[in-house]
Amino acid sequence: MSIRHRPARRLLPLILAGVTLAGIALLLVQDAAPSLFPSRSHEFLAAFSLAAIAFAYVIFQLIHRAPLKELAKAIMLAAAFLFWAANQFWPNLPKASLFNDIAIALFVLDVFWVIKGWPANSKERSFAGDERISDRRGMGCGCACCGRQAG
Repeated sequence: MSIRHRPARRLLPLILAGVTLAGIALLLVQDAAPSLFPSRSHEFLAAFSLAAIAFAYVIFQLIHRAPLKELAKAIMLAAAFLFWAANQFWPNLPKASLFNDIAIALFVLDVFWVIKGWPANSKERSFAGDERISDRRGMGCGCACCGRQAG
């Protein structure tokens, strides 16, 4: 059965991402008016937002049946967000600095792989997931906006 026939499953990552955006809105409101929130809520809201978007992204990749290499890369990126969340939630933990450094390393590795074009068998994509303009053979740009297709 095609994913198009299962709209409820496709909504799960979108709903989770929407809840994440609501958490971000609360985080920004707290920055503007901290007295309206209980103590330690900033750490919770920051960590929640990072963890929730990590899970939303992995669920999105699973639902869209990403190839194994792309799924592994998505899980690595989600792990980076989770380490960053741990650093936000437990800033005074002796390992907080390690969690932050692991997150940085994973984010840098992810961007390196994007720049390098890994995995090679996947479609060329930008950071936002849109197809890049590609005209290696001069046979059309291959973008989704103009309708001309390479090949």
